[in-house]
Amino acid sequence: MTHIKALEHPIFATISQAAAALDVDAYVIGGFVRDYFLDRGSTKDIDIVAIGDGIQLARQVAKQLPSKPKIQVFKTYGTAMIRHEDLEIEFVGARKESYSKDSRNPAVENGSLEDDQNRRDFTINALALSLRYSNFGELLDPFQGREDLKRKLIRTPLDPDVTYSDDPLRMLRAIRFASQLHFKIESESLKAITENNQRISIISKERVVTELNKILESDTPSIGFLLLNKTGLLEYILPELLALKGIDEIEGQRHKDNFFHTLEVVDNISKHTDNLWLRWAALLHDIGKAPTKKFNKKQGWTFHGHEFEGSKMVYRLFKRLKMPLNDKMKFVQKMVLMSSRPIILAQDSVTDSAVRRLVFDAGNYVDDLMTLCEADITTKNPKKYKKYHNNFKIVREKIIEVEARDHIRNFQPPISGEDIMKTFGIKPSREIGLIKEAIKEAILEGDIPNQYDAAYQLMLKEGERLGLKMSELND
Repeated sequence: MTHIKALEHPIFATISQAAAALDVDAYVIGGFVRDYFLDRGSTKDIDIVAIGDGIQLARQVAKQLPSKPKIQVFKTYGTAMIRHEDLEIEFVGARKESYSKDSRNPAVENGSLEDDQNRRDFTINALALSLRYSNFGELLDPFQGREDLKRKLIRTPLDPDVTYSDDPLRMLRAIRFASQLHFKIESESLKAITENNQRISIISKERVVTELNKILESDTPSIGFLLLNKTGLLEYILPELLALKGIDEIEGQRHKDNFFHTLEVVDNISKHTDNLWLRWAALLHDIGKAPTKKFNKKQGWTFHGHEFEGSKMVYRLFKRLKMPLNDKMKFVQKMVLMSSRPIILAQDSVTDSAVRRLVFDAGNYVDDLMTLCEADITTKNPKKYKKYHNNFKIVREKIIEVEARDHIRNFQPPISGEDIMKTFGIKPSREIGLIKEAIKEAILEGDIPNQYDAAYQLMLKEGERLGLKMSELND
């Protein structure tokens, strides 16, 4: 038996024994094998291909395990899954596939290991380790996938034009792996992706977003987005981003290329946060600049209101891509809407009232907003770069100082509407809103502290100004 560290876990011996009991051959294939040779740590998802009935093999394995795990069977796909300890093991029978032009769902028939490796998307995902006792751990690598791992190359086992046309999701997967692994896509593959880019329209939005998320979650997301741009896929997926590309010049005045700037911002923020939705905010923070771009002879290029326009575009983009229209989207909208606020603060002398308003408006997301704005510094001038970062450091320190003193985050007014009604003996009315607003503004401006006694005195003063009289119960 060949000793291979990847197969030391007892589960592989169990699968080998179960396969022998059924007189079928079984192999570990796909991501688990790839990641083992890349030394990416132990992958918890294991794909097993059986030369025969994969579901029957799953049942035999479950029977032999002391925990007798429950089997999830997906008859439509001919697969079964077992959860064992911290592993998810999926079993499938070896198969060959044929595709029609208008669907990525293939017609499937039973096949050999060779057929199964032929249908894989990339050579690096076609690597298989034998679980047969006689050659346990032997690597079956008909397409030199191991060599491609060493060369850091994404390549298809068969004709790339056929591979990508058959299942256009593979185009996004190629780009996602290039981004995650810092691999290069082989030139013939890149050409085939470009020629088949319009085929992406038959892929469900949910599948597209899954791949986009994985690109955004990689260490250097710009790798993926530059490839999406180079292959023409971006036009079909995120035209809002593509609209930022290019530099216009009028009367010698130019603006920066907001597309490449955006990718710099996304890479910057990825060094400081794993929050996927904050990375989405970085990707979309400038999308409002394309529709608001204007040239003014005195001011040059302007993008007035691009944050507001961008926040509206976020909703339309999320809806089109069938992304969650929930708090995640609202968070991205808020980050886009407020993306310039700390920048303005950092350029001026930082007043307490301006910081209080920033914290009040951003609430619990003020730290995320600051992270986004710091990532937005892409100047190549070392003096400016240092100056902007120092200014943001001052703003951050001011936020901590003001928050400790005034408790503005998750602001709750010290005086409630009920307090006002009880004090003046009135029913719900516009006067209550006016008094509450006056108290809030006074606290944010620093005219009064965020405390009950000070707010109570201001309530009495505002009530008197509005012609209200204290209730006899409060005399």
